Parts: sequence; structure tokens; C-alpha cells
Amino acid sequence: MTGTLYLVPSPLGEGPLEGILPRDVLMRIADLSCFVVEHPKSARHFLKRCKTKTPLQQIEFHVLDEHTSKMEIEALLAPLLAGRDVGLISEAGCPAVADPGSDLVFLAHRKGIRVAPLVGPSSILLSLMASGLGGQRFCFHGYLPVEKEDLDKKIRAIEKASRERDETQIFIETPYRNKRLLDALVENCRGDTQLSIATDLSLDTESIMTKPVRSWKGTELGKRPSVFLIKG
Repeated sequence: MTGTLYLVPSPLGEGPLEGILPRDVLMRIADLSCFVVEHPKSARHFLKRCKTKTPLQQIEFHVLDEHTSKMEIEALLAPLLAGRDVGLISEAGCPAVADPGSDLVFLAHRKGIRVAPLVGPSSILLSLMASGLGGQRFCFHGYLPVEKEDLDKKIRAIEKASRERDETQIFIETPYRNKRLLDALVENCRGDTQLSIATDLSLDTESIMTKPVRSWKGTELGKRPSVFLIKG
């Protein structure tokens, strides 16, 4: 009998876990002793706060990041095939969303391994809920291109798609590139296109604002984790 692959949501920042993750989820995490993670250091910090039953020094950590090959990903299923439960922890908050963990989840399904998503904060859904831009139709793009020419072209394309489909467009960026992305949005979008930026979601410093693109000119976001949404 195979084990279960638990998709473990991690908090979006520091703060009491009890206000972010349900008690049953924390108890399930505490029972696990084998994890697939992006960064063992940050995973250990999170699990220490979860008060795992197994001492941190005895917990198994297997790395899955953007450099992990397909063959290495398949090898990560070994504990599950041997009957052990495994937790998948992402740096992105929710595993397998804008995250390399999706490859492991896909392989688990192919091998007949049970996949169980645990309840936790999703920055994408939280930002959509709070934006007021409508959640009936939306599209998540992950990270936009890095090169300016490609970025400008992509922004114009998704703004056009938003107007044609009446669809909210959602994307994220590495915090140190926030200013660059905001400047590109102001430069390439119509002034009346609505732009919502959700920063530090679920934290005491949380900020969520929705206003026309033209009103964002000159705004300083700083290097804080943010989700961007536009709707024409």
C-alpha cells in the first residue's frame, strides 16, 4: 500500500500559525517525518513552528526545485511507494501553483499515489477575493518575462485579453523587481485599466489597493511580496 502525498501550505510570512492554518492541518503536518521541499533551511524553520513529533534532526528532507531533473523527481516517490506519507512544502505558499512541485504531483497520480491538498493561504485567491475585479473569469500567468521588450509585449497582450474576455489577469513578480513591473504596467496599460496590488497578504503589514493604472504612477511598493491583477 502506498503512502499519501500531502500538499502542505506554508505561511506567507511570520506570525502565529494558528491564525493562518487550521488546527487539523497543523496536527497532520506534525505527524509527518518525510518532506519534499525547495529549501531545507526555510522548511526547517516552518516545521519548528509546527512542533513536529519527530525531532527536526531526524526528519528527512528531499529537495525539489527548478533544477531537479525528471529522473530525480521520479526518485522522490520512493518513500511514498514504500508506504510512507510525505509532505510537499513550497516556497510559494501553496504547493504546485507557480511551483515545481506540480511535476511531483503529476507523477504521483500516474503511480496511483493518493494526493491530499491541505487547507492554507493562497496569495492568488486572497488577492482576487480582495481586488473587487471579479472572480467569474480569471487567468493566472505566474511570472511575466524578464526582458523589457518581452515584458511590454506580454502586458499589452494580457490587457487586451482582459478587455476582450472580461477576464481578470493575475501575475506575480520577485519583490526586488516590483518597481520595474509597476513602471511597465503604467507605461503600457491604458490609464483607465484597473490595477490591484496585494502586498504582504495575511500579515500585519498587509496592503490591498485597486485603482486605475494612471493613479499608480509614482507609487513606491518596496521589496515586499506582491500579487498584481489587472482588468480592462
